[in-house]
Amino acid sequence: MTYLYLDLEQELQQQIRHGALPAGTKLPSIRQQCQLRELSKATVLHAYQRLEAAGLITARFRSGFYVCAQPTGRPLPTQPDVTSSPQPVDMSDLMRDIMQHSAAFDICPQAGSYHELPVGITELNRAVARSLRRQKGSEHQYYDEPSGSKQLRQQISERYNRLGCRLSAADITMTAGCQHALSLALQLCCQPGDTVAVESPGFYGVLQLIETMGLKVLEIPSSPEHGIDVDALGAALEQWSISACVVTPAFATPTGALLSDDSRRKLLRLASDYDFMLVEDDIYGDLTFDIRHPPLKQLDQEGRVILCGSYSKSLSRELRLGWIVANQSPQLMRLKMVNLLALSKFTQQGLFSFIQEGGYDKHLRKQRLLLQQQRDQLIDALDQHWRPLGDLRVSQPSGGLSLWVELDPEIDLFSCYRLAREQGVIITPGNLFTAQDRYRNCLRLSFAHLWNRERHSALSKLAELIYSTI
Repeated sequence: MTYLYLDLEQELQQQIRHGALPAGTKLPSIRQQCQLRELSKATVLHAYQRLEAAGLITARFRSGFYVCAQPTGRPLPTQPDVTSSPQPVDMSDLMRDIMQHSAAFDICPQAGSYHELPVGITELNRAVARSLRRQKGSEHQYYDEPSGSKQLRQQISERYNRLGCRLSAADITMTAGCQHALSLALQLCCQPGDTVAVESPGFYGVLQLIETMGLKVLEIPSSPEHGIDVDALGAALEQWSISACVVTPAFATPTGALLSDDSRRKLLRLASDYDFMLVEDDIYGDLTFDIRHPPLKQLDQEGRVILCGSYSKSLSRELRLGWIVANQSPQLMRLKMVNLLALSKFTQQGLFSFIQEGGYDKHLRKQRLLLQQQRDQLIDALDQHWRPLGDLRVSQPSGGLSLWVELDPEIDLFSCYRLAREQGVIITPGNLFTAQDRYRNCLRLSFAHLWNRERHSALSKLAELIYSTI
């Protein structure tokens, strides 16, 4: 006896497993499938539910059914097992070259992403434009207050308070992006020659700040799945003292790791026991594919956490607005005004209106779904194009913008950079994420952009180039 739901399930299952329906593809709705195949709603729903139970598709709230990335059977990237001793930082010119090509998060920047702006960005631009049109008299001749727009600071504090924090507008100072906030945080708690602990692999922007400020770096192993190894940090603290530890608890670049609640509490205990500050980079916190995790600051009872954030990754790179949550001391105001006298009042007002009117949350709902789909497509594309490269390990983050890819130890991706660039492919090799000579067989790949034909071609070209060097 033939069951119609089994026929539909098996047909879709074969299409998924053979790549005819790649990861991220949206299936026809139940109503559309009924019309296309002249099946009952119960039959289609039963087939979809069985495919979902098998892990082949997933239902997204008010969006429909999507094809999941299929398990490759490959293990996750390994966690480094060596903690460095404190050392000066000497970053190469590689990052400047990558930024010159506008490719920090794009393997093929000339490919483009959209034929038109996303709706959320269009609405944001309109909100900023309205703010500019409404300026009166001689407003353009006056600076904003040093702390930034009170309305926007109040809005940010309320969003954090809904996550269990206890903040007011007075606790927040607006900055020119998250990198500026991180710089102010390190200046607040460090002096030249001090040591700062960081995740390894970790954010190259922090390493650049440490180098510029004449600090030393202590690299702590970080798991691509669970983040910084708190036990390894504790062991390091028995040998060396630090002034600060910079961490990204939610979806750290380059790995996309998420720090567990237990590790967060251990980290705070270490900060208290060894008397150092925790500088939290919360820039990716809103880009979760599940629930929004509270920041580390939410657990802070002793004022040990300096919280830094921005909307540049979750909204627009052009929006150079961030914030720092730290003691509102005269020292912080002096440091900010030396680096940046004031921010644009009208950009802040436009952002405030955009968030207040619900534009940001609407944008986030769509962006999270899109990023999850693009993550699945990237993992699927790697499985298709990079099979000949042998022992491939890929992280599988539940948020953020990037994957951490580990290849065979004999492969040197840093040496491939120039060759790839000549073919229009821009990569961020692994040794960019450390001050040591490590991770040359690793790279960060971002799923921030649509996986169109050009980017698939770039992945394939890169695989051929790497294979030719083995």
